[in-house]
Amino acid sequence: MENLLFIETRTGVDVHGQNVNIASERAVMNAIHTNSMPGMKKILPDGDLDKMKVHVKLGIPLDLEKLDHDKIKQLIPYGTVTVEILPGGLATTSGIFLEDQQDKNDLMYIVNAVVEVGY
Repeated sequence: MENLLFIETRTGVDVHGQNVNIASERAVMNAIHTNSMPGMKKILPDGDLDKMKVHVKLGIPLDLEKLDHDKIKQLIPYGTVTVEILPGGLATTSGIFLEDQQDKNDLMYIVNAVVEVGY
């Protein structure tokens, strides 16, 4: 990305089920749904939102290989989206094992998201 304009960060948690996709989706949604970029069309080449570049970095504690990159990309409505996975976040006890919530153990997954926007 040649021109970095905005960076937004948030976290997402899957308390039960140990699903890296759920925690990652929540982190990205939390990042992109807490801001507005009304001047983007004026900044982007030709005023075209599809010329926007969005780079999503996810700090994931465990099961990095289970992330569905395409599902994360689909969360971003405009532009060319890339996804980068990094070791990070946190896996910590939820304090309870609930079989009916598809728990594999008592861990909750906390994922950190950084969403970079530019062109």
